[in-house]
Amino acid sequence: MSQVTPKPLPPHDLPPLKVVGKPLRRVDALAKAVGVTQYAADFTLPGMLHAKVLRSPIPSGRIVRLDVARARALPGVACVLTGADLPNAKLTTDMPGQSGRAARAGSDAPVLATDVVRFHGEPIALVAAETLEIAEQAMGLIDLQLEPTPGVFCPEQALAPGSPRVYEAEGDSVGIAGANSASGGNAELAGPAAVSDHGGSAGTARAESAQGEPADSAVRSNVVAEYHIRKGDVEKGMAQADLIVENTFLVPFVEHAYLEPEAGVAWVDEQGTITIRVCTQVVEHFRTVAKALGVPQNKVRVIGTMVGGGFGSKEDVTVEIFLALLARATNRPVKLVYTREESFLASSKRHPFKITHRTGVKRTGRITAAEITMLADSGAYPYLTPYVLLYATGMAAGPYKIDHVKIDSVAAATNQPFTSAFRGFGGPQAAFAYESQMDEIAKALIMDPLEVRRTNYLKKGDTTVTGQAIRSAAWSEECATRALAALGKPTPSTATRKVGRGFSNTFQSYGRIMWFHDTSRAWVGMELDGTVVIRCGVPDIGAGQSNSLCQIAAEVLGVPLERVSIYATDSALTPLAGTSTATRQLYMSGNAVLQAAGVVRASLVTKAAEMLGVSPEDVDLADGEALVVADRGCSLQGTGGQGEEVRKPLAQVAAACASSGLPLAHLAQFNAPSAEGLDPETGQGDIW
Repeated sequence: MSQVTPKPLPPHDLPPLKVVGKPLRRVDALAKAVGVTQYAADFTLPGMLHAKVLRSPIPSGRIVRLDVARARALPGVACVLTGADLPNAKLTTDMPGQSGRAARAGSDAPVLATDVVRFHGEPIALVAAETLEIAEQAMGLIDLQLEPTPGVFCPEQALAPGSPRVYEAEGDSVGIAGANSASGGNAELAGPAAVSDHGGSAGTARAESAQGEPADSAVRSNVVAEYHIRKGDVEKGMAQADLIVENTFLVPFVEHAYLEPEAGVAWVDEQGTITIRVCTQVVEHFRTVAKALGVPQNKVRVIGTMVGGGFGSKEDVTVEIFLALLARATNRPVKLVYTREESFLASSKRHPFKITHRTGVKRTGRITAAEITMLADSGAYPYLTPYVLLYATGMAAGPYKIDHVKIDSVAAATNQPFTSAFRGFGGPQAAFAYESQMDEIAKALIMDPLEVRRTNYLKKGDTTVTGQAIRSAAWSEECATRALAALGKPTPSTATRKVGRGFSNTFQSYGRIMWFHDTSRAWVGMELDGTVVIRCGVPDIGAGQSNSLCQIAAEVLGVPLERVSIYATDSALTPLAGTSTATRQLYMSGNAVLQAAGVVRASLVTKAAEMLGVSPEDVDLADGEALVVADRGCSLQGTGGQGEEVRKPLAQVAAACASSGLPLAHLAQFNAPSAEGLDPETGQGDIW
């Protein structure tokens, strides 16, 4: 039988929403409220071992001696693993759709360090024992001797000629999928804060290193990624300015500090499949685990739990590979839970940035040109640094229309903790700088900070610094105006109490990079009693990802929310939905559920119309019933003449569909809009 496809209603004919947007109890609320929800650390299995990780106590050094014999001999110790037990195992960042390498060769993190350590906290050995106390005792019996080596601890030092190399391997930094850096060195990265009246032509920064020396291969030995954006003519724009304002802003490392530290349990089933139950934002890490262990991808299964806070750090692989290694080596279940201190040592951080803004402005507040340099600290390993830097670069100028822009950004490897995804993905660092710069411009011009911003806000139809058109509503001015109005009059300062007030706007990306060709899949089915099941690999990190999908299915299929169940986050059993990152899941998986539910709805409406003796256009689904409606613009009400049947329970309609062979389930894939990358010379193109 041919597949039934839904016929969507024109937007102006849609009936009022019945589930979406209503103040209904979340599907996961009760279990969380009464403490029934099992987070990753709550799970146990019979015969389970407990694991610990031995980590480097110094940031840069050579491993002179690593003897685990005494630890292995301790009664109750089941397994001790070192890098020698898993040669060449690397922790690679899995980015489906990525075209080409995004970081320098040889910079993937080893699963366990073998020869050198590159940051304080780098993992060196794994222990699994009968109890946590025995595992901790065994850690103390490992003979680890390290010879400290010179390291680099800030990006300026890392880029300086003759600085120690964080990676031994040779190789040049690259950009991403057509966003490769143009030739030439770093733009000038530092400079004193200055406000000066414009006189004469405004020059651009000379191609220099942070120390003012010409950029060359020696300077660039620790470069992880770099980008250049050119829009308009920045020299021309500076020449048009009445004033040039220049400032440098610093953003530090930031710890995620989620309530739930990294945790998980792994075991090997009777088919030899390694199953990992873990708190994660990405169930697709089963591929990374399989690659590191040298096993087929279909022999690794990741089951995600409800996540007690992720914010980007659980987008990276955390405990998964360690658990898989120990479970395979012992053939027993293994549990690993980081302490708070270990989480601080072992997790990624928000990237520190040094950002310099040189902005040309008219006396009216209108920005004529912006020259921006960004220097980021990648830490010891790249992880997602090339992508974070790309996002920060694309958002560097903020939500402001600027015709003449020059942006140069670079990220350098150091012996600091590794940096990676953190909520906003480079946007917050950029925002701190550009909003601080807007306030400094307002001070220099003696103008109201909101008025300066109003003069420059991006509007619908304008383009960003990369030339990407703003196609949706841009309500920066509306948002700021309403926020300040809601605050009311400022509280006056007194002799003993000083009161200040500030505000800021932000310009934030939505979704993944367009040349990643992002996809999400979902399966929706109706059971014969009128209940609904969703299967989708969406990780729920506490923001209601699962609940939103249930609302969409309930709305489309006309069932109460409490009659919808969702099975999520199991790489072996749920369709893969991609990462719970970049605020993408409602858009991506929501659309996949919408499409899948639409196919099921079409079957139900077709059969219900036949059963009720009306046209399919006259049938709607609501409150667990199929019913005839008189007017799409009115509230749903049954109609019909004397004795005419106007509604059927969905259970009856579903049963009739089943007996007729109409599909009651559908697997859908939603594809995000895509683009082919940025111009390598100018950085022009669509990113998000």
